[in-house]
Amino acid sequence: MRFELSALLALTGPAAALIRFQCSQLVVERLDPLVTPGQIPSPHVHQIVGGNSFNATMDPSKDMPGESTCTTCQFSEDFSNYWTATLYFRARNGTYQRVPQLANAGFAGATAGGMTVYYMQDPLYDTAQKSKVSAFKPGFRMFIGDVNARSKDQAARFRQLTYTCMDDAGSRERETVAFPARKCAYGIMTSLRFPTCWDGVNLDSPDHMAHMSYPESGTFESAGPCPSTHPVRTSQVMFEVIWDTSRYNDDADWPEDGSQPFVWSFGDKTGYANHGDYVCFPPFLLSHS
Repeated sequence: MRFELSALLALTGPAAALIRFQCSQLVVERLDPLVTPGQIPSPHVHQIVGGNSFNATMDPSKDMPGESTCTTCQFSEDFSNYWTATLYFRARNGTYQRVPQLANAGFAGATAGGMTVYYMQDPLYDTAQKSKVSAFKPGFRMFIGDVNARSKDQAARFRQLTYTCMDDAGSRERETVAFPARKCAYGIMTSLRFPTCWDGVNLDSPDHMAHMSYPESGTFESAGPCPSTHPVRTSQVMFEVIWDTSRYNDDADWPEDGSQPFVWSFGDKTGYANHGDYVCFPPFLLSHS
């Protein structure tokens, strides 16, 4: 199922500007043009969705997403790229298997699961979506998370990078910042919510994070004010990825000590290093400022 721009504009009218769509996998590969541009292979495996111009470099001086001829996202005009690390199951016998993904609720049939992408002016539960935000500019890019985080304290600087142990397709609670400790009947959902305050100048920064900030007080959901250093309020970008961990719920395969067996492609067994990347070229996004 693919949505055209006219349908999307109907969704982005003044009464309701929350955009939610599924993106199928473009490629699973050791490439990361944001953090390690030009490095082949990159330090770890990622699953990438979006425009087909994705490559190892994505030179900021070129409008690489704009050069795409197609996209794996449901909106045919969205040539942005979105990516996360991949998840593996570590069996008792020492072998590893890459965990496949499931399509989110309402998107059954999406190839290879991929991820669900949200653009929000207000919290997800606010159907009015009336707050004023500035649209992202073509070529904007950002990163969220810390691949080296291995404790709750180290992960605390990043808000709302969470896991949900899903008992069914509709599960949305309870969220944790570490991998769930129990078997999840349906799967594990990772949610990545990006900062929403921009410095108004830079499309990127050396660490791909400094040009963005969280609200000075409160949260995006509580409409907390942006700091003076980052005064421009943007939409909140959120990824949801559902990992089909249910196929690995056999007690005989889990570690004998009962510890959780999942590990990110860069070696994190705690879950605290959850992270995501975003390179923007969504011409459908309208400015509501």
